[in-house]
Amino acid sequence: MSDETSGRVRKSDEEWRSLLNPKEFAVLRASATEPAWTGEYVSTTAAGVYRCRACGAELFRSTEKFESHCGWPSFFDPAASSAVTLHEDATLGTVRTEVRCAACESHLGHVFRGEGHPTPTDERYCINSIALTLEADDPVS
Repeated sequence: MSDETSGRVRKSDEEWRSLLNPKEFAVLRASATEPAWTGEYVSTTAAGVYRCRACGAELFRSTEKFESHCGWPSFFDPAASSAVTLHEDATLGTVRTEVRCAACESHLGHVFRGEGHPTPTDERYCINSIALTLEADDPVS
C-alpha cells in the first residue's frame, strides 16, 4: 500500500515477506548485513540508477559510486537528499549512522563521515547490494 500524499510505501511484515526472498527480507526489513565481498554490485561499474529492491525508489546513481575497498557498494552522495533517511544505530556497541530508504523505510546500510574518503563529500554510503537493483542506462548506439 502506498500513501499517496507522502509518497511512502507501507506494508505489513507478511506483505514484505511475500515480496522479498528470506535474505532480502533479513537485510531490508530486519537490518541484517550481507557478508563483505559477496554482493552483486560490489565491483559493478555499469552506468545507471540504483533503486531500492523493496519499493523501487531511486536511491543512488552510478556517477556517485566509487571503489572504497570495503566489501560493499559505496557511494559518496544519494541521488537526492530526500531519497534516504539517516538514523542513529548503536546495535553493535558503537554508534553508527544507519541509512534507510525514505519511501519504504527499508534498511540499506550505513554512512561513514570524516574518515578521509577521497570523495567530494568526504562520505561513504556503504550499502548492501541485496538492498539494491541496478537500472542500467541504455547502451549508446
